[in-house]
Order: sequence, then structure tokens, then C-alpha cells
Amino acid sequence: MRSAKWALPVAAIALALACVLAPAQALAHGGNPNYRSEINSFQPPLPSGVSIEVLDYDSYLQLIDQHGHEVLLYGYDGEPYARIEKDGTVQVNQRSPATYLNDSRFAEETVPASADAKAAPEWKTVDSSGTFIWHDHRMHYMSRSLPPSIEDTAEKQKVFNYTIPMSVDGQNTVLHGTLWWVGSQGTSKLPFLIAAIVIVLGGGALVVWIRRRRDRDRDDDDGGGSDEPKPTEPVGEAW
Repeated sequence: MRSAKWALPVAAIALALACVLAPAQALAHGGNPNYRSEINSFQPPLPSGVSIEVLDYDSYLQLIDQHGHEVLLYGYDGEPYARIEKDGTVQVNQRSPATYLNDSRFAEETVPASADAKAAPEWKTVDSSGTFIWHDHRMHYMSRSLPPSIEDTAEKQKVFNYTIPMSVDGQNTVLHGTLWWVGSQGTSKLPFLIAAIVIVLGGGALVVWIRRRRDRDRDDDDGGGSDEPKPTEPVGEAW
């Protein structure tokens, strides 16, 4: 009975913590809402059916090949990193250091000795949809600290320009982009507002539940739940 008695309070606390921690976990593993990575152009332009867009503020790029082109992405040392073949097969080069460095936002992964940018590619098929999503360190700021060029954190400012080389059907092209600092303009307060509402409502429900539990326990202690008949007062004789 004791475990059941505390089941509701524990559940309420767990729910509140989940709502508070969820935005923090999303920030730790995804993009930073204080930044915006934007694609400016492709030189030369991409052919029809091939498109690239930024996902999650400054964290991922999504390449889509719809019309049977062959697209090759280059890694940080100019080596073949990933490709989409004409039939939509998506492959990643297991010898490219980028394959392992891209697994974490700040390139904290250990690159195996087998990774060699100068070695012949070793392709591994990872998908067949003609779509490839990857994290690219060239499109975001590689530090947890504030960029030294940011003077006013409340104003939008350019952090740097960047380029990502690739080829389409054997023709080299370059993605030109810009990383912006947007500060508080880019931070959504909605998740934190929802968390605050849940905590307030959960806390109120918890208080009501505790009070009712105390009242019920008090009634039990007073004998309100006993089936034994109460003794009657003796009736005195009238003189």
C-alpha cells in the first residue's frame, strides 16, 4: 500500500522533469537555435531535381536527388565522402575521416586508423531513397563558447561564410553559405512555457491529492472506517 500511496506524486514529478529536460537534451544533440546556417548559392547552379537544404538551425544538410543524377560530396580533406547514385542508392565512404567526425557536433569521435583521405574509397550502402542527411562541421561554429566577433548577443550578426564542394554528374560545384548569429531572436520560448504550465498544473494537482490523502488518513485514525459499534452512554435513573 505504501508504494501505491506515493505512485501519483512520483509520476507527477517525473512528468515535470521530463518536460524541463526535453528542450535541454534536444539542444545538446541537435542544432543551436542561437544560430542560423543559410545556403546562399551553388556555383554553378544545381540541375533540376537536385536540392540541398539546412535542417535544425545549423546542424544538418539534406540532399535530395529526384531525377537520376549522380551526386558526390567531398569531405574535409577533399576526399570522396558520400554519394547518391542514379538509381537512388546512398553510399558513405568508410575510409573518409568525415564519416566518423560527423557523428558528433564538435568532432569528438575517435577516427579509426583505417580512415585515410588518400586511400581508395570503400563504399557502404546506407539507404536507397535518393536522400542523404548529414552533419557538416563547415556549416556551424565549432565551439561551445560565444564567437569572439559577437558584440551584441541580441542582434543578428554574421559569424562566417563557408563553402562545401561537391560534384553532380561529374561536374564540380560549390555550395556557398553563411552562418548567422541570431541570439534571442531565434530561441523559441514555447517549450519552456509548456514546461512551466505542466509544472504548475502538476504541482496543484499534487497538493490537492496530498490534502485529500491526509483527510482520508485522519478519518481512518478517528475510527470512521471501523465496523465495531460505538459504546452507548449508560442511562441514569431519574430520582
